[in-house]
Amino acid sequence: MGVTSLPIICTTITVSLVIAFLIRKGLRMPNNISVLVGVGSSICGGSAIAATAPVIGADDEEIAQSISVIFLFNILAALFFPTLGGMMGMSNEGFGLFAGTAINDTSSVTAAAATWDTLHGTNGAVLEYATIVKLTRTLAIIPITLALAFWRTWQVKRGGSVSNGSFELKKIFPFFILFFVLASIITTVSTVAGADPALFQPFKALSKYFIILAMAAIGLNTDLVKLVKTGGKPIFMGVCCWAGITFASLAMQHLMGLL
Repeated sequence: MGVTSLPIICTTITVSLVIAFLIRKGLRMPNNISVLVGVGSSICGGSAIAATAPVIGADDEEIAQSISVIFLFNILAALFFPTLGGMMGMSNEGFGLFAGTAINDTSSVTAAAATWDTLHGTNGAVLEYATIVKLTRTLAIIPITLALAFWRTWQVKRGGSVSNGSFELKKIFPFFILFFVLASIITTVSTVAGADPALFQPFKALSKYFIILAMAAIGLNTDLVKLVKTGGKPIFMGVCCWAGITFASLAMQHLMGLL
């Protein structure tokens, strides 16, 4: 599944980063906000922002504003993409691929995919597919943050200071992917050995609860009025990146004969 989605993932990431770069140049936006919104839109929403922020030296306000922008469109995608996919006559695999490549944050991908499963009675199949695609996409955090770290180190050294130019791999590596792989291995080995798949249902229900809890926590830290008043340019960048990713995902699926 990950290999099938790789051309679409590479295309959507490239499109989003190019859009963010052009808008930053055109609107003369602050570098940190532009990088955070661009990376968050193209790769993995809040996780990518959290990994990138210490690398580029972003402050708390820049991080909060960027995450708020990303999750504003995550909410819209989680609400409307299942309906949009149904109107377009997407297959279960097609929507899983669409959700995994066109929605920014993992939590919102799972929300949209779980909604599709509920509407179409697919018993969690689309949720599993979309999650695998999304976490394949999330791996791009590693090369992107490493590239930004080297770029920032070079900038700092060029300016005659090295105090803020260092970074640690453990701060930017998306460790939740390792836990995902570990859980997948445990599930696979257990079911192959003869364990009842129903044994894992309580854990699946618990995972959905924690996703809801995380989304609510982010919402409680988001001031939408302040965001609209002070974040006009970041919101514009966010909607452009979101639209670009959506169209790129659909276009690539069409070109690959998956739609």
